[in-house]
Amino acid sequence: MWTVKDNYRLGEDIQSKVLAFAFGLSAEIERNLISQRTKEALARKKSEGVVLGRPKGRKNDPRKSKLYGKKNLIKKMLDQGMSINKIAKMCHVDRNTLARFLKNI
Repeated sequence: MWTVKDNYRLGEDIQSKVLAFAFGLSAEIERNLISQRTKEALARKKSEGVVLGRPKGRKNDPRKSKLYGKKNLIKKMLDQGMSINKIAKMCHVDRNTLARFLKNI
């Protein structure tokens, strides 16, 4: 393997293996530093009182669904015999989201 910019050549010789090891080691160190910074930032946000993650109850409460305002329209389309897939496309949601909404109402 050749790098165009720095003209490194990775082959079967010992220098290539040392270079590949050095690249791998630096990538691992960078990955660990990114992980550490992320964990520190999340801990800082948590200590500041910021609630992390998806709000509780959002998934199961039909009033908080993006389909809640379209409830009558969805019922009318179902009564007309439209498929769940077609209704979901018209409402710009996944069919599983629509099925979950229908199950909870």
